[in-house]
Amino acid sequence: MWTFVSLVLLVLAGGFFRAWLRQRSEFAAQLALKEKQADALREEHARADARALAQQQALFNSMTEGVLLLDADGRVQLVNEAFSQLFAVTGDVRGRTIMEALRLHQVQELVNRTLIEGKMQDGELALPGVEGDRHFAVNGAAVVDIDGQRQGMILVFHDLTRLKQLENTRREFVANVSHELRTPLSLIKGYVETLIDGAKDNPEVALKFLHTIERHADRLTFLIEDLLTISRLESGQMVINLGTIELRPAVARVLDDLSTRAAARQATLANEVPEMLHASADPERLHQVLANLVDNAIIHGRVGGTVRIGAQPLTEHAVEIWVQDDGAGIPPEACARVFERFYRADKARSREGGGTGLGLAIVKHLVLAHGGEVRVEGGLGRGAKFAFTLRRAACSG
Repeated sequence: MWTFVSLVLLVLAGGFFRAWLRQRSEFAAQLALKEKQADALREEHARADARALAQQQALFNSMTEGVLLLDADGRVQLVNEAFSQLFAVTGDVRGRTIMEALRLHQVQELVNRTLIEGKMQDGELALPGVEGDRHFAVNGAAVVDIDGQRQGMILVFHDLTRLKQLENTRREFVANVSHELRTPLSLIKGYVETLIDGAKDNPEVALKFLHTIERHADRLTFLIEDLLTISRLESGQMVINLGTIELRPAVARVLDDLSTRAAARQATLANEVPEMLHASADPERLHQVLANLVDNAIIHGRVGGTVRIGAQPLTEHAVEIWVQDDGAGIPPEACARVFERFYRADKARSREGGGTGLGLAIVKHLVLAHGGEVRVEGGLGRGAKFAFTLRRAACSG
């Protein structure tokens, strides 16, 4: 009897044990499945976070403004490509403070200001540089969570350097034009008043004054014509009509036009351009370029000196023309600026010569409009050499 009961109990225990093993296996399988699903979910979340971060980074990098994101401790979390270029940031600066990353106390002051005010609209930042100051407009805001706790801040930098330079150029241009116009107008007005007051009754004095008035009126006319030329060139409104030009006869015509002016300074004009050298250029504009350069050389060359005009083929497709005087030369620091409007290395001599201060600026723009380049070689006591390039015509010899 007891043996039978023991056997039944043993069978029941075995059944329960198998059932427990089956349930345990099913539970383990379910647990493994859930862990696998959790891993897949975590991976999907990680991929989603990576995509969001990549999209955020791409968005920031597509901005032309520099973006700087700081955490609650004031350490760099993110900078975009524009910011790295603006501030010459190299390497990974995440986790660093502003002073560690940039070493610019001006930026640290902007951060401190944003911390105090909570936001910043149209702040200004000026940084000294080797080639002049750089200027930025800065907007900033604190980043807070839903509880109003500060999590960091974001600063956006917009480079205003080019706009500042253009504004300075505009102011200088207006000031220079005003001066150049005022001088001959004041002289004309003074001579006219003198004539009205009685000088007109003396024929000899009246004629002298009228010639002076005419000379200054011509100066005004030349200035206005040069201003219009510069305006058309800079706005792209001037049409360049290219043609094949033999350079030696073209230079000869310019020297013939300026022979009287050269004679007044006892200067010799030497045409050293080779025969049968051709270039592709607009005849009228090339004449204007050469006339400005030769006239400039006559004014700044020494009295009784020589102005040389030469040319040579540079390559199969380019030719170089130069004008050289034997005057006092140009200081090295002025060579980079002589093609600026109204810039004068020697203000007294330039105004005495009656120039408008726009001749070399016009030369530069006309040469660029032809697809060429212009340069100057200077040095005190060595005279000045202005050279420019043009496309060489196919029929050049």
